Formats: sequence, C-alpha cells, structure tokens
Amino acid sequence: MARVRRGFKARRRRNKILKLAKGYHFDRRTKFRHATQTVVRALHNAYKQRRLLKRNMRRLWITRISAGAKLLDGSYSKMMGGLIKNNVTLNRKMLSEIAARDMAGFEVVFNASK
Repeated sequence: MARVRRGFKARRRRNKILKLAKGYHFDRRTKFRHATQTVVRALHNAYKQRRLLKRNMRRLWITRISAGAKLLDGSYSKMMGGLIKNNVTLNRKMLSEIAARDMAGFEVVFNASK
C-alpha cells in the first residue's frame, strides 16, 4: 500500500477547529489539543442553551400573563382554560406582550375568557 502524506487533509481538519477557537485566550486559541477541548465544550453549551432559552422565555410569558390576570382578580389557569373554551387563538407570547404593554387590550382578552 502506498504511503499517505497527511499534510493537506490534517491541516484542513486542524484549521477548521482553530478557526472556531478565534477569540479565545492563550493556548486555547493556538494549540490544537486545547482548542479542540474548548470548542467541543462551547458547541455543546451553545446547543444546550438554545433549548434552555425556549424554556425560560415560556416561563417569562406565563409569569407576565399571570401577573396581568391577578391585577384583574383572576388566575392564569382559569384565564387560559376560558380562552381555549371560547376558541381565542392567542399564543402565550402575544398574550404576554399585550399584558405588559396594553392593559386595556389585555382586559378585553381577559373578559373574553369568561
């Protein structure tokens, strides 16, 4: 079997990782082994945080809707149950924006849930 000189392919593989390590400090930027460990961890955390962001935003929306409902002497669960029964198709993100910015509009939606 012929001998393979690994220069081009190996360098391309290493440079792909080192390019992702741009902006890191010290050996994490220049040495391949350190850069690989750091980049793998960073990519893993980025993946994890994208999922956590969705979870945290939903919690924020529910908290805002709940606060708005409490101001109108109601509860979040009864309001959402009433909206589903009356076929009001506003999602939690839009309801929370209405509750935070337009209390009169939120009151109309709240009354529609009764």
